[in-house]
Amino acid sequence: MKVVKAEEAISFVNDGDSIMIGGFLTVGTPETLIDELIKQNKKNLTIICNDTSFEDKGIGRLIFHKLAKKVITSHIGTNKETQRQYIEKELEVELVPQGTLIEQIRAGGVGLGGILTPTGIGTVVENGKQIIEIDNKKYILEKAIKGKVALVKAKRSDHLGNLQFEFTARNFNPIIAMAAELVIVEVDEIVPAGTFGPDDVHLPGALVDYVVIRRNEK
Repeated sequence: MKVVKAEEAISFVNDGDSIMIGGFLTVGTPETLIDELIKQNKKNLTIICNDTSFEDKGIGRLIFHKLAKKVITSHIGTNKETQRQYIEKELEVELVPQGTLIEQIRAGGVGLGGILTPTGIGTVVENGKQIIEIDNKKYILEKAIKGKVALVKAKRSDHLGNLQFEFTARNFNPIIAMAAELVIVEVDEIVPAGTFGPDDVHLPGALVDYVVIRRNEK
């Protein structure tokens, strides 16, 4: 784990990368890292996330600045710009049920090929997918999802990169950190190793590549 400035951390992101971003609307979203993606004009991104937030906040700002070519997400209802770009065929949107999406990511993080879920059976969700029957019940085979980069928001890190999350920021953040090749974490503070014990570590530092301290709000 290495502590770096946001500029350096985002320099490792390339145009066209697949990026997993944590958060639910704007809760647990790494805003400093998103700011830097926009500043460095990283383009043609595939964004994997729970939702696209709002036009002027969080992940929605990446959509507004047209930095995404595709979004894999469970919800776009709060972002009119995402809807507009999708309707105008400026943006590819793959909608996935929320529970299915996070389990696909979890499967990618632990080395599984995919998951079996009954969610979507009998709907358009099953179109073109393999159906497997177990004990007379049908399941859709949903393949595992992995990303090139994970942008994670945590409350704090110690000097070894061990992370603690606050409240509902533990939604997508710990899971996406397991499913990406490069993990960049934005934190509110860095504390000495030993400040919190092993039982209080929400994500081990072995999974973290770079840590960035959140910029103060203006």
